[in-house]
Amino acid sequence: MIEFITADYLNPRHAADIGYLLNCYATDPMGGGEPLSDDIQQNLAAELAKVAHAFSVLGYVDDQPAALANCFELFSTFKCKPLINIHDLVVIKGFRGTGLGKRMLEQVELIARDKGCCKLTLEVLEGNQVARNAYIKFGFAGFELNPEMGKAMFMDKVLD
Repeated sequence: MIEFITADYLNPRHAADIGYLLNCYATDPMGGGEPLSDDIQQNLAAELAKVAHAFSVLGYVDDQPAALANCFELFSTFKCKPLINIHDLVVIKGFRGTGLGKRMLEQVELIARDKGCCKLTLEVLEGNQVARNAYIKFGFAGFELNPEMGKAMFMDKVLD
């Protein structure tokens, strides 16, 4: 049986499952290949609870944690409407290729539509061809305002 729920960050089981699933992602080569510290795994849900526009969707298969989407409601100034950024999308190894990721995206899209959002956004590594193909199949595309200027690039600056 497959079940999707919006996590309650203060629920101990949900909190533990969020830490576990995100650590599974972090240790995967597509997540950097390094485990999260115990502190991050144990405190992530409590810290997310402090973020007003954060929500997470947990996917369970036969009551076992199998998938996670950590999302943030942001705002599109060009559309003057909210949007949802899917910051992390996790399907653990034993459940990949089963359609669980697509179903997770469908759950996030339902939440976004209920919130009146204009779009979903996410980032994906160039080398993660399986995920890129899945996102394209779901309807995601590279973002561009003007094709002559090219697609938007995701950039970051790490602060110490």
